[in-house]
Amino acid sequence: MEFTIEKLVYGGEGLARLPADEHGRGKAVFVPFVLEAETIDAAIIEQRPGFARAKLESVREASLRRIAAGCPYFQTCGGCHYQHTDYQHQLEIKAAILQENLRRIAKLESDQQLTIHPSPEWNYRNRTRLKIHGTPQFALGYYEFGSHKLLPIQQCPISSPLINRAIAALWRMGSAGEIDRAINEVELFANADDTELMIEAYCASSPDPSSAESWAQKLQAALHEVVGVVIFQSRPPERKSARSGIKPSEPQLLGSSGSTSVNYKTKNAQYRVSAGAFFQTNRFLTDQLVQIVTAEKRGRTALDLYAGVGLFSSVLNREFERVIAVESSPTSYADLVYNSPANVKGVRATTEQYLNNVSGKLQPDFIVVDPPRRGLGEKVVEALIRLNSKRITYVSCDPATLARDLLGLMKSGYRIEAAHLIDLFPQTYHIESVFHLIR
Repeated sequence: MEFTIEKLVYGGEGLARLPADEHGRGKAVFVPFVLEAETIDAAIIEQRPGFARAKLESVREASLRRIAAGCPYFQTCGGCHYQHTDYQHQLEIKAAILQENLRRIAKLESDQQLTIHPSPEWNYRNRTRLKIHGTPQFALGYYEFGSHKLLPIQQCPISSPLINRAIAALWRMGSAGEIDRAINEVELFANADDTELMIEAYCASSPDPSSAESWAQKLQAALHEVVGVVIFQSRPPERKSARSGIKPSEPQLLGSSGSTSVNYKTKNAQYRVSAGAFFQTNRFLTDQLVQIVTAEKRGRTALDLYAGVGLFSSVLNREFERVIAVESSPTSYADLVYNSPANVKGVRATTEQYLNNVSGKLQPDFIVVDPPRRGLGEKVVEALIRLNSKRITYVSCDPATLARDLLGLMKSGYRIEAAHLIDLFPQTYHIESVFHLIR
């Protein structure tokens, strides 16, 4: 079926439409790996009441911005979405999608100046997670696009050179039968200058201790940059409770060889990042992100919510008398405490729990929030409003939940002072942004 792409939308897809009928204009159809104004042939693969999804079959009239992809696995692998266009165009696409979400959801017009911060296009990732199949023969890779079928890969051009050397070492070991068959996933995490690597191995069942230890030691011998191998029981499915919503359970530690953390040193600060803790994945833009969030912020009290290992609080403490950093993950919280200077107080709690406890007791001069993709939500927004801080900086990885939360904050009197798009994820649809609010 022939379609014309109207525009690109969040998620890496293009919007087209089925022919109009007696009910009005045609149903929306979402197609991946296309560009605006292209004429394509695509096959409908999913029908929903309000929309349909289609698979690209061919491009009849290509955009002038279409280029050859830089990775042999593009369109088969599910990791990247925009390799078929030049990097400047990728930034334009992301800026347009972010601004459209702000207009549509937060009712904000596009006159807000958006400062765009590009990244090197390739080898930027300091972390990647790969699947392992041990039978009938060894294979290492990612899931294919839109499926849970393993796509074996020999390289990942968006990952760091050290990570790619580790991928090659794992292939050599796996092909020689030197990787325990209980291991079904590995996560590779490199430090800031790509000189040290920590490997997390995830097992569906408990491996033989001697076999796992032998594998870890052989891996360290094969790649001298490996500072440690940490073995976990695979993460159980996310559990949902009526009281707290969806809570991912942390994996169970089974054993380790060498270090269980990486020393991540940037120009701004130095962080211990343990196996299982969250840290930003773009090795080139960490300092720039921290600078955008913390620059010209000073006062008596700063509040760092969803603090992780202390990415922002370890710099904010230099301009504030005290910083209160709130983190719920036990692993990240332990790193936060380790990384925190004397005037940073770590609090282990969810953001909602903490804000409910301090309502009416605290009025910080500055608040930074860096929530997961689901955003803040109505209760956290209401609690932030009650704190009556003059300044809030919102670090977002999802434009829709950002726009929803901004709508609530701006109804209470906040306005946008500055907005930034920091491209932490070139070649993908993911959008990282920072919005400075003031009232």
